[in-house]
Amino acid sequence: MRTTFLATAIALASTGVFAAAHGVMPMVEANDQSVSNGIVSASMVMAAENGWMVVHRTDSTMKPGPVVGHAPLRGGMNKDVAAILTEDVQSGDMLMLMVHSEEGGYRTGIFEYTLGATEDGPVKPNGKLVMKVITAK
Repeated sequence: MRTTFLATAIALASTGVFAAAHGVMPMVEANDQSVSNGIVSASMVMAAENGWMVVHRTDSTMKPGPVVGHAPLRGGMNKDVAAILTEDVQSGDMLMLMVHSEEGGYRTGIFEYTLGATEDGPVKPNGKLVMKVITAK
């Protein structure tokens, strides 16, 4: 019986279901990086459920600006998440990599968010955005 429980726990954890059901703390890990290849990436993103890593422009005010890229996320741990940039980003530009949900949209699996919308909007545990600001090199 103990072996069955352990096998079930491992299977659930690997799909992210276990993690989502047990209060995963969403987070983004990323460093300053070159974006000359048109991609920005996070080394790890934790998400409580399926959603998106969204790349916003930002500046010293640290407010999210226009979206310049996004990548899908699975609930749980996501490693090496890469988002294709949809606009030119120059060396020195600040980018905010943020966790957004899949909720509120009209179509599952299609990123529908526009700045300020509720569709596929930002995740805000305890009222705080889940994000990491990096500088393009």
